[in-house]
Amino acid sequence: MKPATDRMLTRIKDVYLYILDNGTVTTESLAEEFGITHRTVQRDLNVLEYNELIMSPVRGKWTTTAKKVKLTS
Repeated sequence: MKPATDRMLTRIKDVYLYILDNGTVTTESLAEEFGITHRTVQRDLNVLEYNELIMSPVRGKWTTTAKKVKLTS
């Protein structure tokens, strides 16, 4: 895998774990926490939402779904 792809996958995993740990979070808080642009956050959230790992109960807020996830280190 390319280093950029590896970084992206690691970041998406970190974003998911952050949402899992913190419950409902905002797009803004994710951008601040990870030091990335809102557009990058949105791309990462789209990947997670496509895989049914997160959902948006209210515009701009995100939470995890009940889908089972096997976490590896």
